[in-house]
Amino acid sequence: MILLRSPQTELRAHDTPGNFAALMDLYERNYINLRRLLPIMPPALAARVSRVAGSLDLHLRVLERSRYTSDLTLTYQFRQNDGTSTAEPDLRIRIYHDARMAEVMAAHLRHRATFATGFHPRPQADGAHLHARWRTNRFLFKWLAYCLRQGHRFTGQPTHSA
Repeated sequence: MILLRSPQTELRAHDTPGNFAALMDLYERNYINLRRLLPIMPPALAARVSRVAGSLDLHLRVLERSRYTSDLTLTYQFRQNDGTSTAEPDLRIRIYHDARMAEVMAAHLRHRATFATGFHPRPQADGAHLHARWRTNRFLFKWLAYCLRQGHRFTGQPTHSA
C-alpha cells in the first residue's frame, strides 16, 4: 500500500484551523461523541442531567427535534450565592441526523467574551467566520472528550420538561 500522506497528518486533520475539510471532520467527530454521550435522542423540550461522582452535573436540554435535525443545549449549572444559577459554558448544538454531523450554533462563555458568539446564517467571504466555527467546534470536541472520560452519559429518565 502506498501512503500519499503521513499518518500523523491524517489523524490531526481536526487540529488544523481555517479549512473546510477540518471543520467537516470536527462536525463528524462531534456527532460521534455526542451519540456516545446521548445514545437515544430524547423528544423535544426534554431535559436530562448526567451525574458522576466527583464531577459537575452536565445539563442537556433538547430545544427542537425533527426528522433530520435536533437542536440542544449543553452546559454546567453553577449556583450563585444569591440563589440564581449560571450556565457555563453554554453551547447550542445542532445535530444533523441524516448527515451524522453536529455543529455548535452558538457559544457563550461568560469568562471569555471573545469566545461568545452567535453564528450568522450568511458567513463572511473571508476566513474569519470559518475560523470562528472551527474554534467553537474544537472546544466542543475537547469538552465532549473530557465529559466522556469522566463517565458522563445521558441514559436515564427526564429530570423535567419545559
